[in-house]
Amino acid sequence: MASPSSEVNRLLSASPSSFPLSRSALRPEAGACNLRSENPALLFPGARHGEAALAGFLLRVGCWNESHTVAQDIQSAEGSYWHAIVHRIEPDSSNAAYWFRQVGSHAIFPELLHRSAEMLNNEAPAHWRLKAAWDPFLFIEWCDEVREKGGQGETAAIEIQMAEWQLLFDWCTRASS
Repeated sequence: MASPSSEVNRLLSASPSSFPLSRSALRPEAGACNLRSENPALLFPGARHGEAALAGFLLRVGCWNESHTVAQDIQSAEGSYWHAIVHRIEPDSSNAAYWFRQVGSHAIFPELLHRSAEMLNNEAPAHWRLKAAWDPFLFIEWCDEVREKGGQGETAAIEIQMAEWQLLFDWCTRASS
């Protein structure tokens, strides 16, 4: 993985250990949203998808509007993926689903499925069952359910969302081949 700038690392380390399932609960880190105007190549030197890494970073540090603005202008599976996550958190599930259809099958899906299975073994509603392959549309449904009803699935959904964020961010910041 290419190493993000010291400012990115500082802001990420100051962020909470996870981020919420709803936009209204996001709390931007002081000064973080201003990094939207920075050159992604300077923030994420050598990253294969610096602009996409910026969208993910901005979301992680609570800058929903800025993350959305960056993600919507990226014409790649990674840009569509961040755009989908942004709308899932908004919550705007139909828009999230649209953007996940643009993603198709992503390289992080197998590992996300594996990690999610481990998390669901610990805490999850009995009716939450994974499919044979990662299904982002099913996860949208689970997030909607938790936002509507609360309950046992909230911890699992937050943990899965955090694993998804980390896998996609690492994928984007990995060094170009």
